[in-house]
Amino acid sequence: MYIELLENLGLSPNEAKIYEALLYRGESSVGEVSTRAKVHRRNVYDALQRLTEKGLVFPIFQKGENRYQAVSPDKLMEIVREKERMLNAAMPKLRDVYESEPQENLAFVYKGIEGYKNYRRDLLRVSQDTYFLGAKGLWLSPQIDNAFRKQFVLPFQKNTKIKHLTLFDPRVPEKLPQALEDVKVGSYKVLPEKYATPAVCDIFGDYVVTFTSVDIGQLDDDLTIFVMKNPELAQSYRTWFEFMWDALPKA
Repeated sequence: MYIELLENLGLSPNEAKIYEALLYRGESSVGEVSTRAKVHRRNVYDALQRLTEKGLVFPIFQKGENRYQAVSPDKLMEIVREKERMLNAAMPKLRDVYESEPQENLAFVYKGIEGYKNYRRDLLRVSQDTYFLGAKGLWLSPQIDNAFRKQFVLPFQKNTKIKHLTLFDPRVPEKLPQALEDVKVGSYKVLPEKYATPAVCDIFGDYVVTFTSVDIGQLDDDLTIFVMKNPELAQSYRTWFEFMWDALPKA
């Protein structure tokens, strides 16, 4: 039931199966663990050793065959917090490495929901004037949890030091009025009805980002996001955006 979660927390498939088996069954022999977890006996020994080293399992020494017991799941939270502490300590230097040799021209692709989250992190990291063309309120997609919105979306939207201009897809006012409420009055307009598309184009800093196959307020696991970094290209897109903005009436 929890094997996928345990794997996401860093356990190997065998470790996850064995830890879950011990949680349900309690104190067990290697043979019982092998049967319950459906892991070959010779692999159980190695996995139990690793789980013991991680502090998630402890052996019960007795005459004959040793038995094993799972440690409280609270230990998992301790492990996660320790990893978070280590990452926080290293983060300043990691950022320095990432930003030490900026490349003027780049082109790459983000995929899926996690790709969209990476894009939102880029927006917050760069924090420069941003122009949204064909916007569809994707930050309100059900796949984006509130915790992520609070950490990466709202701080960007509330940043009054940078300009945000949005040209919404014409279907947004009817299908997702919340998206209009989330942006500052006077900072958005709506494209005419005949210009509805399944794509999005965003410009910020030296970046031009285009999305394909997206719906109003709805991300897809197969989402593809094309990211281009080039100062001249970004400035050209900004110029075209400003032409469209000036040509449209106020919302």
